[in-house]
Amino acid sequence: MIISSYIFETLWNNVLDTTILEFVAVVFGLLSVWYAKQEKILVYPTGIISVLIYVYICFGIKLYADAGINLFYFMMSVYGWYKWSKKGEDPQISITKSTKNDWLISVVMFIVSAVIIAVLLKLFKKDDIEYWSTSVPYIDTFTTAIFIVGMWLMAFKKLENWIFWIIGDVISVPLYAYKGLVFTSFQFLVFLIIAVAGYIAWRNKILESPSNSGERN
Repeated sequence: MIISSYIFETLWNNVLDTTILEFVAVVFGLLSVWYAKQEKILVYPTGIISVLIYVYICFGIKLYADAGINLFYFMMSVYGWYKWSKKGEDPQISITKSTKNDWLISVVMFIVSAVIIAVLLKLFKKDDIEYWSTSVPYIDTFTTAIFIVGMWLMAFKKLENWIFWIIGDVISVPLYAYKGLVFTSFQFLVFLIIAVAGYIAWRNKILESPSNSGERN
């Protein structure tokens, strides 16, 4: 009873401390994941609004590495928006499973992203002894690299993009709770639920449509 009361009080305090700008970013972030599940192109404009707000917020609180990551999310969102809406000789892409080549690119992208993120975190937080005395920076690096690969695969409508989102969300829920950001932790819990539903929905579309069952390079 005491524990549940503490959790509720902490969550409520986090809600009260949330700015209007952060609230808008969270709402559009949730909308973006929901539209992704529905295979709606609105996943990208809503996601762009969310990440641009987070770029501004992160710069304001001097989290430059996080701002840079959100800027990368913005660029990937623009590219994904273009890929999903492309018409003409190259028809709109369909949901497919990842090929061996896709997995190879994903692994390389994960490793490269993790190295770059680790260097940036070390550069901008090199004097934060307390920060580097914990496992948090390494978990941050892992989850961010996971999300980057997820965005890449989503741009090509690869079913496995949801697996990367699910892994990242599972880790992010306790991570942000540990940081004291209970409201953000709850947001990632919602992301996790939608990601699982998204994987099931996309998998069913592949099973139901013969044209989507083949693998694309």
